Amino acid sequence: MNRIPWDKILSITPLDLGKLFLSAFIILLVNKIQLVNDRLSALLIALPLTSLLAMIWMHQARQSPERLANHAEGTFWFVLPTLPMFLILPWMLRSGWGFWVALAANCLITVALFWVTVIVLRRFGIDLMPK
Repeated sequence: MNRIPWDKILSITPLDLGKLFLSAFIILLVNKIQLVNDRLSALLIALPLTSLLAMIWMHQARQSPERLANHAEGTFWFVLPTLPMFLILPWMLRSGWGFWVALAANCLITVALFWVTVIVLRRFGIDLMPK
């Protein structure tokens, strides 16, 4: 990977603060909806809101169509190894696992599945983690 430009990443503009506020507001709103309707909040959180916002912010920053396409495609492949967590975690919680232990176990499972996905996709010419 190329050297990470931390100076660009860590510089905060007023527009960045607006993006932060809007993104945080959406998360807070969905969390508040969960207090009265857990299914509706699950539906809202299942929508790719963060990906859509990220692509809007990328477009607004005049990112190339190629970068937007790479982002969308990468998001698809990166979502796949996270999906089992949404079945394993409820099973663990209903089976008496404590929340933090179940969450930690699911994070480890997701990381393992992520690397399996990376390795398998490389065999098909899709490199999610270029060198």
